[in-house]
Formats: sequence, C-alpha cells, structure tokens
Amino acid sequence: MALGTAGTTAATTLTALTWPASIADVAALNQLIKDDQTVGTPVAHLSGVGGLSNEGILSVPNRGQIRTYPGDVIAIDPSTGGVVLVTARAVAGPNWAFA
Repeated sequence: MALGTAGTTAATTLTALTWPASIADVAALNQLIKDDQTVGTPVAHLSGVGGLSNEGILSVPNRGQIRTYPGDVIAIDPSTGGVVLVTARAVAGPNWAFA
C-alpha cells in the first residue's frame, strides 16, 4: 500500500469549530458526530460512545480519546458523522481553510 492524498470534493463540505468553543457550539457539534460501527449510525453522544466534552476531550466513536488544544479544528463529515481533527499548526499553514 502506498500513501495517497485526501480531501473533500468541495471547500465547504465539513462542518467545523475551532477549540476552545462555546457550550452551544460544542452541543451543536455533538449532534453531528455519529457512531459509524452501529447499524443506523446513531448520534454518538446519545449512545455514550463519542463526542466533544466541554473540557476539550474528543471521543471518537470506537477509536479512542484525543485531547484538543487551542486553535485545533474539529470537523465533521455531514454524510457519515465521521470526525476529522486538524491541529492548530496545520490550520495555520497554507493547505487548510477555515471559515
């Protein structure tokens, strides 16, 4: 297997927030994170398997926890509820856009 490239097909495909975020924004983001390993892909925080805490701990369903740092961007794929974390350093570079 070789390394490849990844990206979305449109510049506005992912729904995202920058950490730290308001409680309302965290709640809105949590409604979008889905459990992709369960039939019907339920909202992850309702089934207790994922979501972003108010302390900045991102629980990716069926994959583990990640601590977020100021400036990190947490993005969600609207079709699958899949989580993408982009570090603050990467977002500051020329290859990412956040609006």
